[in-house]
Amino acid sequence: VVGARVKFFNLGINAPQVNFYAGSTKVTAISSTTGTESTVGVAYGAVAAGNNYIALAPGQTTFSGRISAAVDKDLPIASIPATLEDRRAYSVYLSGFYNTTTKQVEGFVVPDNFPDTLDYSQALVRFVNASPNAQPMQLTLREPVAGTEITVGGAIAYRAAGVFVGVPTGSYDLTTRISGSTAAAITRTAVSFLPGRVYTVTARGDMTLPTAGTAVNRPFLDNSINR
Repeated sequence: VVGARVKFFNLGINAPQVNFYAGSTKVTAISSTTGTESTVGVAYGAVAAGNNYIALAPGQTTFSGRISAAVDKDLPIASIPATLEDRRAYSVYLSGFYNTTTKQVEGFVVPDNFPDTLDYSQALVRFVNASPNAQPMQLTLREPVAGTEITVGGAIAYRAAGVFVGVPTGSYDLTTRISGSTAAAITRTAVSFLPGRVYTVTARGDMTLPTAGTAVNRPFLDNSINR
């Protein structure tokens, strides 16, 4: 594949729906059948383009999330500089707490350094910390029947990504723990990892909220497929 491949996430807490741009070029959008640009964009907790990578030219650029709604239409709420390399993959995240006064939110980009040649005897899994008030956390996968645990890399700080780690395929219960603690910070049960696939587990949400329940901004572990 010639060019860079980029995936876009809106994990900015309380952020409005957005379209993503590379420089002045819109690279994500919701289709419209009316002839008028849709005012619907990528909502909080969602991934643009159906969780697919978007091919972009290598080089220096600035990514932005711009409001898709009619009010404040196309207002940039984050600017994220990046240098893209040919034949490399990246993930761009809106993150942090959306400031309703300045209409700004944080953002970051991480390289998706998975190998071109995949091992179909296992899955590859990494952890990204996109929770703005989380301490560095470590991801653990627990096989629910045998109770065996696999640690996925080290403790990952906010706006950082761990390495991809090979794990046996199957269904796992996921847990993050703050460095030095045995208590669970965020949990998610029954997440399946398939052979020859590459996954990113991302922590998002407000760590001051209870993890139980259905609050939109509660701490949560997303699981997205890279390949």
